[in-house]
Amino acid sequence: MKTTLSGRKQWELTPESSRVPHLVREAGVTPLQARLLANRGLTDTHAIQSFLSPRLSQMIDPMRMKGMDEGVKSIVMAMEEHEKITVFGDYDADGLTATALLATFLSHLGISVETYIPDRLKEGYGLNETAIKHIRENGTGLIITVDCGISNDKEVNLAKRLGMGVVITDHHLAPSGFQPQCPVINPHQPGCSFPFKSLSGVGLAFFLAVGLRAVLRKKGWFTSGIEPDMRDYLDFVALGTMADRVPLLGQNRILVSAGVARMADSIWPGIRALMNVAGVGMKDVSSDDLAFRVAPRLNAPGRMGDSLMGLRILMAEKPVEAHVLANKIDETNVRRRVLEQEILDQALAMIDDRMESMRTLLLASENWHTGVLGIVASRLVDRYHKPVMIAAIRDGIAVGSGRSIDGFNLHSAMKRMSHCFLRFGGHSHAAGFTFAVSQLEVLRKGLEKEGEAHLQPKDLVPTIRVDSELSFQNITLDVIHQIHALAPFGEGNPEPVFMARSVKVFESRVVGDRHLKLRLGQGDQALDAIAFGFGNRHPLKGVSTDFLFTPEVNRWKGTETVQLKILDLGQ
Repeated sequence: MKTTLSGRKQWELTPESSRVPHLVREAGVTPLQARLLANRGLTDTHAIQSFLSPRLSQMIDPMRMKGMDEGVKSIVMAMEEHEKITVFGDYDADGLTATALLATFLSHLGISVETYIPDRLKEGYGLNETAIKHIRENGTGLIITVDCGISNDKEVNLAKRLGMGVVITDHHLAPSGFQPQCPVINPHQPGCSFPFKSLSGVGLAFFLAVGLRAVLRKKGWFTSGIEPDMRDYLDFVALGTMADRVPLLGQNRILVSAGVARMADSIWPGIRALMNVAGVGMKDVSSDDLAFRVAPRLNAPGRMGDSLMGLRILMAEKPVEAHVLANKIDETNVRRRVLEQEILDQALAMIDDRMESMRTLLLASENWHTGVLGIVASRLVDRYHKPVMIAAIRDGIAVGSGRSIDGFNLHSAMKRMSHCFLRFGGHSHAAGFTFAVSQLEVLRKGLEKEGEAHLQPKDLVPTIRVDSELSFQNITLDVIHQIHALAPFGEGNPEPVFMARSVKVFESRVVGDRHLKLRLGQGDQALDAIAFGFGNRHPLKGVSTDFLFTPEVNRWKGTETVQLKILDLGQ
């Protein structure tokens, strides 16, 4: 790879694969598409065809997943015995969409179903004793968890003692020494033959619903009623999967592609209302729209203390109700952003020169709002490109979130420091935790020791991987359509990044306080560009430098033109 430095960031230009000419001949793709596909590790013709044309018929049989058969049997038995079922979810967008999907699916089958979303600030993540007792009091016979439960043996055993059955669906890694106490549907379980391991919580719930429908069909359940069309639930799956940032490959790519296509005809008033307040057109939805415009709004109420509002809008039956809730959610999201910025400013003020030179950051303060700490941690990682843990202190207990970078497995590091925590969970790049304030300095030193052991200086320099150089004269609407054939973009399939050298800035002006609107030229070609977050680089008029960008289609009054989204620029 050819490396270029730009400010704090390192640009790595991926060399062209020797397989590109073969892919052009055998896979029927353009040279640009062949290079982009090879850069993503796709060099097999069959795999490329499946990638470019994802179809629901390529879904893996849900019954191949360990625990699926047992879980479906438990649900069918509860249905036949007319037991009330409670779907126990999570307060984030993945958990909310999973809860809404499974609850509405069961409801459409004529089943008595309740939902339970724990309060993010008071109850925290996963099953808890108070919730289990409350659910039993409402007459529930079976609890189905979505997006949680794999680490809740104690609570599962309590539910069983109280006379309830439990089925766990959870896509998170099981704790060491895990022994299932009930039917568990999780592709990460030892001995699970399901070949795709990276489903989101809502994706797992969808597979459960598909498997359940198949069994009910065999039992003649639908002979006197309407069989649910599983395609109606795909917009839930697309939204939750994009929000959870799982790899957009394999089964996830199939589900998200189908879900995004389904958005234009969504039957769910809440989905339509959320997209409306987010300014997303129903006819032209992108994966980025879901991940960065709709999902943050759906997450906002839970972060700010109302975990139920997000579920209420997803399950709203009337457009008027959904419209009212969407406006409330949008207002809550504005408050969330203000609070997030306040805490970020306070956190930045705490970071001195010594802390900047460290390989990790651990910050804690009284009275920070725990609901937004994960976002603040992510923004600090974006700024400093190092692992960050940030916590709110109250009554001698610190509760917080951590985010990490490639090359540093945050969850593994926390496991090695487990004696310092009261509880923790997560994965390589994100985690939640609780510890006694007396452990703060011990943890800070331990985290830095982990950073010194596992991070090299080069790991602390953010890297932008560049797919190819692309001159202005070769950027056309047709080329952009070639690129968009690889959509949806996200984790595992990043939006392509291109480099143009010696670009002249003809015009530069600040828009929206923080962004730049540019007119750029290379050779005899001139293009408009937008550079989000680069307002501090103004003025650039007259400058000649290299740019990283993604080409986009700008639509205005029925006209389509090329516009560049600037990702970085030279010094």
